[in-house]
Amino acid sequence: MRKTKRYPVQNSNSLWQIYQTISFFKVFKNTVVIIIGRYTPFMRLKNWMYRMLLHMKIGDKTAFAFMVVPDIMYPEKITVGKNSIIGYNSTILAHEYLIDEYRVGEVIIGDEVMIGANSTILPGVTIGDRAIVSAGSVVHKDVPEGAFVGGNPMKIIYTKEEMEKRKVSLREE
Repeated sequence: MRKTKRYPVQNSNSLWQIYQTISFFKVFKNTVVIIIGRYTPFMRLKNWMYRMLLHMKIGDKTAFAFMVVPDIMYPEKITVGKNSIIGYNSTILAHEYLIDEYRVGEVIIGDEVMIGANSTILPGVTIGDRAIVSAGSVVHKDVPEGAFVGGNPMKIIYTKEEMEKRKVSLREE
């Protein structure tokens, strides 16, 4: 189960009530920063913008590829460890606006994690150190350290131990 906090709403769907749940000015500022960041080819500048203007926690040498979209409403709930790669056109969500409620949850991505292109990471998920998420995956639950996962819905393809055995057998060939 993902770790999210639930907020029930009444009368209309939660997205219709968005500015009762979050400041318009915060969303506007975050949108501008993210649009600029999506197209910025300089990793240091992009990370600085995300750290200073969106209050994301980002480790050294982490790379957000072209067109990555961090959460627009709650980017401060995203943590990415050091030396990780977030692949092209991926989305990291820290919120979900549903019909009867909205949910908010921390997203924690460990050190040396590889997120493949066009992946979506849902709120309340933790991805362990040295994990690999294959391209096009929907990460809807926690990913163990060192695992290789993929698909929609995401499944464990190889555990950390199986990945280590594969690396050893490839070296021996």
